[in-house]
Amino acid sequence: MGMTTDQLLIFAILGLALLLFIWGRWRYDLVAIIALLVATISGVVPWSEAFTGFAHPAVVTVGAILIVSRALLNSGIVDLIQKSITSPKDSTKRQVRSLTGLVSILSGFMNNVGALAILLPVSLRVSRRTGNPPSLLLMPLAFASLLGGLLTLIGTPPNIIVASYRAEVLGEPFRMFDFTPVGGGVLLAGLIFIWFFGWKLTPKRKGGSSKEDLFKIENYITEIWVSSRSKLVGKRLRVLKEPPVSDMQILGLVRGDLRIPMPTGDEILEPGDILAVETSAENIKYILKWRGLELLGGMKVGKKALLSKDVGLIEAVVAADSPMVGETARSLTLGRRYDMNLIAVARRGEVLAERLGDIAFQPGDVLLMQGPSGTIPEVLESLGCLPLAERGMKLGRRQKSPPVPLLIFGGALAATAAGLLPVEIAFASAAVGMVLAGVLTIHEAYESIDWPIIFLLGALIPVGAALESTGGAETISAAILQALSPFPAVVILAALLAWTMILTNIINNAAAAVIMAPIAFNAALVLDLSPDPFLMAVAVGASCAFLTPIGHQSNTLVMGPGGYQFGDYWRLGLPLSLVATLAALPLILWIWPL
Repeated sequence: MGMTTDQLLIFAILGLALLLFIWGRWRYDLVAIIALLVATISGVVPWSEAFTGFAHPAVVTVGAILIVSRALLNSGIVDLIQKSITSPKDSTKRQVRSLTGLVSILSGFMNNVGALAILLPVSLRVSRRTGNPPSLLLMPLAFASLLGGLLTLIGTPPNIIVASYRAEVLGEPFRMFDFTPVGGGVLLAGLIFIWFFGWKLTPKRKGGSSKEDLFKIENYITEIWVSSRSKLVGKRLRVLKEPPVSDMQILGLVRGDLRIPMPTGDEILEPGDILAVETSAENIKYILKWRGLELLGGMKVGKKALLSKDVGLIEAVVAADSPMVGETARSLTLGRRYDMNLIAVARRGEVLAERLGDIAFQPGDVLLMQGPSGTIPEVLESLGCLPLAERGMKLGRRQKSPPVPLLIFGGALAATAAGLLPVEIAFASAAVGMVLAGVLTIHEAYESIDWPIIFLLGALIPVGAALESTGGAETISAAILQALSPFPAVVILAALLAWTMILTNIINNAAAAVIMAPIAFNAALVLDLSPDPFLMAVAVGASCAFLTPIGHQSNTLVMGPGGYQFGDYWRLGLPLSLVATLAALPLILWIWPL
């Protein structure tokens, strides 16, 4: 029997979406919205169901868990834990074990990226103190955060998606710790591999373990002296930035013993003033010739001119879903809108030499910026950047009573595990409880939600449902079964696991789970086997994005600080994927028999 028109349409829509995901020109949430609109306008998704995905339990659960994760960060609980896990005297092997072990446990109970955000600055600090390249620690750390997500229902969005899909088709979801026997075994196998052998496969790359290592301040600032003969004596500082001068940043002013970081344009220049500026060579030539200024030989004031108790330097990495991606410092008006000076940009461990105002930011870029210390955390959060320096390590407000958020979180876990409340109700209640308890503000709660993921899920869930309602999932499953008909069911299970792993490395892991869950379920129906092992294989495969830096945000975030190249990931990622597969298959067959 041939395919229907609706099947052809849904295949075309998903195929186009997949190509756009791989292309990467448009962000994945925009691609998902486009796919939903095309599917709705073409009639594949009924108009009345177009936006029902945004009320789906999986979407609510992901949003609630992101809020709860932020509350745990604010509480200071994890800070207390991480302080005792590493020592500069530890060997690299022991540092890898400590960091990956902790991040994997944290990832089982909070957002993967949130867990990585806590330990990334710690890893860089350890790397700096020991002199080891950060690349030895960061890739194992990112991969361990993905493995840790396999532990529980709330560990990663694919688990939530698969559990919710099971509730739709079988009437009952996977429970909180149903993922633990398989996920825990895969995590243990993966960690053992990383600890004893895998970390040696990570490349030794030049990366940014500190501002001092990656960004040499003297390479990016020029010191200019205002002589008594200068035409600018008695003029306001803003005169220096008047046309034809462009892209000049005045980072500091030194007047005798007085140091003024980030001086305002109203500051009146006096003889003997020393200005620390960041600008192009053309601008320097102009202001020296036409403004009557003189170039200082060597660094007289250096970094001291850029810092004070109220002004700091911060090193941060651009996240994959940051609004900065594709924009420049000029288009974002960093100085005027955010009161931040961009001093340097590094990409894959190398500092870029182009004009700062013309650099289009990419995920994984490491930025060195100057700004008011009190607003740096909030600015970085609004820009979608993860702080790397110690000063910016805590995005939230540390609370005096960590037991309060722990009790709220533990109550949500217990209510879900005991079956007293559905996971979306339990964790939505926990999120509200965190706000009422003052662990985080309403503003912080909204900011903590990864809105691109929410839109991705809300848009793709109706499209995934259309794949099933049109019979498309059944058609794909039949084609897979026909191709693998000479082989036993375990081979088909392994093929679905492997294909999900491949898919999750080129598109978002949540999208991979949405697409593959109905295909795996229909394959089980055709084979007249239990769907649980097939759904569990999709959950495991969707979380094993170890081959590329674009497979998961955790991989993207460590790319810049670790100085990794695109092709570095498979060196550790490919054998780790094989280890995960070899561990997952027997565990799935044992815990969830066919």
